[in-house]
Amino acid sequence: MTQAACPETLELPLPSVTTPSHATASSFLAELEHFREFGASTRRISTAFTVNGAPAETPTFVNEFWTAKQRDAGRLHEISFRACFKPQLPRFFIERLTQPGDIVYDPFMGRGTTPLEAAMLGRIPYGCDINPLCTVLTRPRLNPPALEQVAGRLEQVDFNASNDLPEDLLVFFHPATLREISSLKNYLFQRQAENTLDSVDDWIRLVALNRLTGHSAGFFSVYTLPPNQAVSVKSQQKINTDRNQTPPRRAVPHLILKKSRILLSDCEAVMRRTLAAVAGKSLLLTQPASATSGIPANSVSLVVTSPPFLDVVDYAGDNWLRCWFLGIDPASVKLTQAKKLDVWQEAMTSVFHELHRVLKPGGHIAFEVGEVRGGKIKLEEAVLPCGVAAGLEPLLVLINDQKFTKTANCWGVNNQVKGTNTNRVVVFKKAAHQTQS
Repeated sequence: MTQAACPETLELPLPSVTTPSHATASSFLAELEHFREFGASTRRISTAFTVNGAPAETPTFVNEFWTAKQRDAGRLHEISFRACFKPQLPRFFIERLTQPGDIVYDPFMGRGTTPLEAAMLGRIPYGCDINPLCTVLTRPRLNPPALEQVAGRLEQVDFNASNDLPEDLLVFFHPATLREISSLKNYLFQRQAENTLDSVDDWIRLVALNRLTGHSAGFFSVYTLPPNQAVSVKSQQKINTDRNQTPPRRAVPHLILKKSRILLSDCEAVMRRTLAAVAGKSLLLTQPASATSGIPANSVSLVVTSPPFLDVVDYAGDNWLRCWFLGIDPASVKLTQAKKLDVWQEAMTSVFHELHRVLKPGGHIAFEVGEVRGGKIKLEEAVLPCGVAAGLEPLLVLINDQKFTKTANCWGVNNQVKGTNTNRVVVFKKAAHQTQS
């Protein structure tokens, strides 16, 4: 793997900005209480939780605070990854709780929604994920190439150079397509070994990862599950038999260029200038969220993140084909997938201690969670004592009540029952007088 951030990143001076004040938090609370942008009034309730055996509660605001129609998210966000939130979520908090030049951080960055949205808004993007795949998905979009550069580089790749055709992958790919995929894979490995892998190569690798498998002619594979869920070889064999299908011939460079054209379609001059102004100051780490020594103390203005929800999502299983393309052993990535709530809370408490360290005095955390186990466990109630244990002040819980997405309907998810379609965000604040070395 290439390094997640340039060595010089930490030598850059931190932006000089005003520390968020108590007035900022108060005005944020008032705005939520009077929010009516989509016609409905905000409902204010309370979320009860327990701290050291004592009852406590925090104000909770329920409304439709953002929707898929609030704004068309930039096309650069259109990268598939399991269990990711919409760009409207981080934008809601970034616009209200930070200023341009502030550092915005996601310790569980996944596909990089928060860092990218922060960069698009002129904030300095920081991100971390123990999964090395996440840096590969995030970094190229902070510094996107021109379409002409992508086309030129694809012409330089010999897509017939490889004879490495793993037999088990022929259940997904036509032999000629698999040859092109393997040739591109080997080309990228060689460039990396020669230390000549550049931002255009990074981009091509990103797009190839997101075209590996899917359910339309826009992907390299035969029909399978959506691209954020790679099924096993045995499961794909069953799909092929049930559908009486064989992998069709796909042209790998053509599909990479086609997807690049879509991703870059609204990346115009103003957006490129905005991204260029902050991309060089970005910091992307591949390590545990509870141990990020590369991030200076008291430097981050806002954290927007969503942690793994117990063992709800099988990230390693979903991404095994992407890991093959990158040469990553999925078993070597120690993801947080606790089955027991108390174990999950212990892990989250460790993360909050680290977030307390990196936050500026007066900085905020927007921590998105949900309901799991059929709605029996509400993670906002479980996470509140974790933040308190780390010295953070619970400010509020925000519940974004919205309509179904296509994916939720596909899997039969009932809104307000399983909770996967209702964003539940716990907002914490670091006291204005607290600093940490």
